[in-house]
Amino acid sequence: MVLLFSNCQQQDNNPTAQEETQSIFPKGELGSKENFTGKAWASSLVANDSTYNTLVGNVYFEPGARSNWHIHPAGQILIITDGEGYHQIKGQARQTLKKGDVVTCPPNMMHWHGASPEKGMQQMYIIPNTEKGIVKWLHPVTDDVYASEQ
Repeated sequence: MVLLFSNCQQQDNNPTAQEETQSIFPKGELGSKENFTGKAWASSLVANDSTYNTLVGNVYFEPGARSNWHIHPAGQILIITDGEGYHQIKGQARQTLKKGDVVTCPPNMMHWHGASPEKGMQQMYIIPNTEKGIVKWLHPVTDDVYASEQ
């Protein structure tokens, strides 16, 4: 199983901090502790093959969960389908992501993404041109980086 993620912005009407987001896709399988802080669940939607050379899937990040820094050799597209979270490309300010945001992360750019502390986030990911490679996982995102808007 491949868990993938990349550049993107939501609101809380539920009185509980652990608000569940709504998804049209199955929750999927729990991501590896080696690649995520907190719990992230992934479901594959389109498997990689030699015809399309593209991966498509859904990831649900529980509140506070995030990916490690990582790189996609051919880039990545994210479509935020519910919730609220963050995305950051190394050397750039952290972006807030909300339902309806679409983010593109250029090839070979170190980045991370995940949910806000108060609300989970659902994202669909698209990894094109998988013949160039899929993902290179790097080090965890520190609590200071996660909390910083810089």
